[in-house]
Amino acid sequence: MMKLFESFEIKGMKLKNRIVMPPMCTTQAHAHDGIATVFHQAHYAARAIGGTGLIIVEATGISPEGRIMDADLGLWNDAQRDALVSVVEAVHHEGGKIAIQINHAGRKCAVTDGVSSIYGPGTVAFSSEYRKPQALTEKQIEGVLADFQAAARRADEAGFDAIELHAAHGYLINQFISPTVNTRTDAYGEPSLFLSRVIDAVRLVWPADKALWVRVSADSPQDYGMGHIISVLEKVKDKINAVNVSSGGVIPVPPAVFPGYQVPLARAVKDALGLPVMVVGILDAPDLAEYVLQNGDADLVCIGRALLRNPNWPLEAALGHHKALFESIPDYLRRGFHL
Repeated sequence: MMKLFESFEIKGMKLKNRIVMPPMCTTQAHAHDGIATVFHQAHYAARAIGGTGLIIVEATGISPEGRIMDADLGLWNDAQRDALVSVVEAVHHEGGKIAIQINHAGRKCAVTDGVSSIYGPGTVAFSSEYRKPQALTEKQIEGVLADFQAAARRADEAGFDAIELHAAHGYLINQFISPTVNTRTDAYGEPSLFLSRVIDAVRLVWPADKALWVRVSADSPQDYGMGHIISVLEKVKDKINAVNVSSGGVIPVPPAVFPGYQVPLARAVKDALGLPVMVVGILDAPDLAEYVLQNGDADLVCIGRALLRNPNWPLEAALGHHKALFESIPDYLRRGFHL
């Protein structure tokens, strides 16, 4: 059997295979209230029906100014929590596990509806197309930590199996990690401190038997390299259960992308930390995803755009390799594969 379809476990969360749908913004909360709609239920359930083992819900703002864009999901009030319950239940009904990525956009907040000020470690804008942020005071940082904690509590109440903290792609946690963006002279000038305190705040309310991991940009062109992110992760590795490896987004420099381009980064993190690792980055070809797993470069593979195009990517990858998977799906879907 292909390793893609072997089970895997993170902190007691048993996945039926090693295929992950990574968090990808859909901007479908059209009322700009951060509340999930029937779209989100259908969107994520479709990938569970198609055989994806773990689904990570898109970047979800912990506060209005924590969103990336106006139509992003939020988790700063109970109405948002309640709307996510049906999303969780739909994925569970179809045999998948579901995590949620909670995030604060920091200086990369592009929300215009009801958000007059944005915040970051300092006052330098991401680019000329973004507003200039205000530097967070230590008191305001305490408020952000409380927002992360409240969002985690609501995620648990909604029934999510796991939480991913977004420490990648140039958003707030990543901004504190970055030596280019974070030039603070107080205690928060230490690259790992803010991340560590976010984890601690979440751990106070997130059940000890549920998985928690971070997504990181392991490499940030013209900013930092692998040695920097590994030193940050070394300081928090005992507090997390896995790492989701990506890259870039801190500085507006377009990366050089090609199939599997982030696999060496994942391997370096895996070797350094000894934690389960997920990797993303144009792993659309099943043979390539399988090679990454067989080679021990990562434990789970994130299939992003390919799953947007085709919710049944796992089923197509399994053709001729994993009979049991097809025996577990409804007859109507099996007929689509002429079985």
